Amino acid sequence: MRLFIKILSVFCLLAVLTSAVHSVASSDGKFNDMKRFAKAYDLVRSGYVREVTSEEVMNGAIKGMLEALDPHSTFLNKEDFKEMQEATSGEFFGIGIEISTENNQLIVVSPIEDTPADKAGLKAGDIILSVDGQLTQDMSTQEAVSKIRGPKGTSVELLIMHKDAKVPATVKIVRDAIPLISVKSRFLDEDGYLWVRLTRFNDRTTPELLDALRDQSQKALVKGIVFDLRNNPGGLFKQSVSVADVFLRQGAIVSMRGRNGAVLETHEAKNASSDIVCPLVVLVNQGSASASEIVAGALQDHNRAVIIGERTFGKGSVQKIEPLGDGTAIKITIARYYTPNGRSIQAEGIKPDLEISFETPREEGKQSRFTGPREKDLSRHLDNGTVKDAGGKDTDKPKLVDNDTRAMLEKDNQLRMALQMVRSLPKIVEVKMESKMQ
Repeated sequence: MRLFIKILSVFCLLAVLTSAVHSVASSDGKFNDMKRFAKAYDLVRSGYVREVTSEEVMNGAIKGMLEALDPHSTFLNKEDFKEMQEATSGEFFGIGIEISTENNQLIVVSPIEDTPADKAGLKAGDIILSVDGQLTQDMSTQEAVSKIRGPKGTSVELLIMHKDAKVPATVKIVRDAIPLISVKSRFLDEDGYLWVRLTRFNDRTTPELLDALRDQSQKALVKGIVFDLRNNPGGLFKQSVSVADVFLRQGAIVSMRGRNGAVLETHEAKNASSDIVCPLVVLVNQGSASASEIVAGALQDHNRAVIIGERTFGKGSVQKIEPLGDGTAIKITIARYYTPNGRSIQAEGIKPDLEISFETPREEGKQSRFTGPREKDLSRHLDNGTVKDAGGKDTDKPKLVDNDTRAMLEKDNQLRMALQMVRSLPKIVEVKMESKMQ
């Protein structure tokens, strides 16, 4: 028995010594790394062709460390940090485009609707080859953002390789104030089917969505909604959760998993009397990214909506902004987003239930399937029996659809399909609008 105890003691001592050796080796490794960094730092400070400050060298070191990790981790100097805060809460100037890097190329994730970039014809998937003559190869996303933004009324020149083009095109765009309103809505037909468009997710998106639904429900009974997230590049994470919660009564919306798959956060829907429960169709495309994908994935996994369009961008990583105390900050990837059913959005995106590519509208002046005569266009057609006032106008209800809406449907095959689909979904209950502020 004593012999057994002695042998056991020897094994325990060996285990402790082995652990200590590994610990020392690990410490030595870290020490050697710091020695290499200190040596490089001294060489730059003393031997570089021009004199550089300690701040320049350290900012560059932090920037390089982060940007070597992935396209979304980066260092934010004081100006970058201020611009990022303004982009989600205050007015800022630029051309209105969300960009990312892929294979050392600067690509357009999506132009924001009704901005100079959108009006100049930039599309999701376009490659930006240069900004004001400076090549973008190996340029970080944040560097490109800083160069593209600028004072209102000034211009920026981009060399663009459009997705289906063979040669690049030079596009000169005048910077302007980027609109902060993120929600649009209108009825698509006289039967009460509503189009709701989210252009991005800023700190006012959920209140704007609720206001739009409330206002439209005052005009007519909302029988169904086409929820348009196409070319929505995302924005604030909290807004994606609260927007999804508008349409869900219960269950998970999204979870974050960090290193080794550890669940960091899970966000659940809250049941409320103001939840929107009418039939829902969601439109997405390659320009739908980040927060848009969270919403689409949650609604799809809960069978709450039919998703129509094209596979989304696939930006499913979580970035955290950490101020460094001197007006600068770092943006670092800390996790990946997962849908309620455990699907990772990163690099995969959301695959629609019904995949339909966007068809370029026919040339102006050419006849399409929607321009032929209707019954109402025939001479001596029988009226529909609606009582009219002395001026010959219908007196039963105001018209919900204008010519702009008809033209929008005419040019958009995906929207027409979404309208057709939402009409065929089961009728549940009317939209009830009460206050539901997150």
